[in-house]
Amino acid sequence: MTLPATLAETLDRTLDAEAAGLRELALKIHAHPELRFEEHRAAGWISDLLAHRGHEVERPLGGLPTALRARAGRGGPRLAILAEYDALPEIGHACGHNLIAAGAVGAFLALAPLAETHGFRVDLVGTPAEEGGGGKALLLDAGVFEGVDAAMMFHPFDRDLVAHGTLANLWLAMTFHGQPAHAAAAPWDGSSALTACIQTFNLVDSQRVHFRDGVRVHGYITDGGQAVNIIPERAACEFSVRAKSLDELARVRAIVERCAMAGAMAAGVEVTIAPRKGYRDLVTNLPLARAFAQHMAEMGRPAAETDERVGMGSTDMGDVSHAVPSIHPWLAICDVGETLCHQHAFARAACAERGLDTMLTAARAMAKTGGEFLVDEGLQRAVRAAFEGR
Repeated sequence: MTLPATLAETLDRTLDAEAAGLRELALKIHAHPELRFEEHRAAGWISDLLAHRGHEVERPLGGLPTALRARAGRGGPRLAILAEYDALPEIGHACGHNLIAAGAVGAFLALAPLAETHGFRVDLVGTPAEEGGGGKALLLDAGVFEGVDAAMMFHPFDRDLVAHGTLANLWLAMTFHGQPAHAAAAPWDGSSALTACIQTFNLVDSQRVHFRDGVRVHGYITDGGQAVNIIPERAACEFSVRAKSLDELARVRAIVERCAMAGAMAAGVEVTIAPRKGYRDLVTNLPLARAFAQHMAEMGRPAAETDERVGMGSTDMGDVSHAVPSIHPWLAICDVGETLCHQHAFARAACAERGLDTMLTAARAMAKTGGEFLVDEGLQRAVRAAFEGR
């Protein structure tokens, strides 16, 4: 059994009726970017639209003031459609979260009227702080995803991919503590924290030959000293560490930490290392992703599963995918290679006509994929089997 034609037509009609409002929502969020955990206006506009359509909105959710949830239906299988709406510092919605939010709202509004009549449940979950705050992971810890049978969202990109992975990641903040001295009159009396910090970067670079494919380690110096004529008594840096699996992430983290300790030992200073938890790698549920791809193809937009020419970032959707069968397809809002996430041109694409059209396409594909999952027991079994065998 696939999605019955009558249901597909109903979903299309609903989205046709909601298209103007979804475009307005996407543009409004884009024009007023808010950083992680500060998305009060975006959460409010989403809540207002849902309430205007007759849906009760739970907010705050899971202890997060800008998280929200709307529900429709009861009994039967349960689908969660996830919305992101935080922006980046300085460059605003250069990851297209305004489109993610509007697309998720559209898919929910399309499925909600069918939930009661067809015996399934659908949730819209507003997830703040994807950009470094881990909102989805916090909502997982709060039990928001308990009882969910599948979860989905989409992400803007420069090409259409339905099963492209992401990397597990974490952050390491390092602070080096040395001994100050006059840099000209008595440099021998000092121990340079900056020397240790610089040597850490050099040592990390020397270890890249031992990293597996897909590993990414990059950092920057956050404090390089206090004055040019003083041996720096304090220096600090931060590294982001990414890998395709949690096991490789742990191995590379140990290498980076050893480099910091070696740099500190060579310079005769002390170092403190403060880890910050990142995200897990994304485990795409292939039966669900391939159902999404089929609906994309039926709309005249065939999508590949992955593309080895492009790299991978990190997302807290990875954490969800380890707990719930999940998909996170990537859909183009610009030409291949024209621009990519976290660039100024990508922010412009996220409010352009092509971006808005892709948002509506994503809403349709998510609604139809979700509808198929919710009414097709065979697809439910395949999704569950793939998840259990991941």
